[in-house]
Amino acid sequence: MIIDRIEHYSFYTGLGDRIRTALEYIRTTDLERADTGRHDLDGNHLFAIISDYKTTSREAGKLEGHRKYIDVQYMVRGTEWVGYAPLSGQSVAVDYNPGNDCVLFEGEATFFRFEAGMFAVFFPHDLHLPGTGEISTPVRKIVVKVEV
Repeated sequence: MIIDRIEHYSFYTGLGDRIRTALEYIRTTDLERADTGRHDLDGNHLFAIISDYKTTSREAGKLEGHRKYIDVQYMVRGTEWVGYAPLSGQSVAVDYNPGNDCVLFEGEATFFRFEAGMFAVFFPHDLHLPGTGEISTPVRKIVVKVEV
């Protein structure tokens, strides 16, 4: 997992062409004005999903993991708390769904504050629980799905 501010993106461009493209897309796109939904950057190899939603309680969520994609998440507006845990023998709560490349797990997580201007990269060995907050607040976030 990587957590940083987008102004430091250049430190991570060596992680591969698709991650570089994802970070450059985030950095150069007017994400405040972009339409919500899916935006294809390279078909199913690289695409972005822009969402507006309200945070929920930690107890309402499960740790999620992906097998086919790396998540590059960027907080456009608002603040949420994101849980993190390395994949290490957690109990599966919901079996893997190849349609949305997601498996949900039970387990403990360490939470960090995710604010506007920050990005996080979650690899397939990183579990995460996004979208939480002590009170429900609106956020805008983009998730760029980078095929492994």
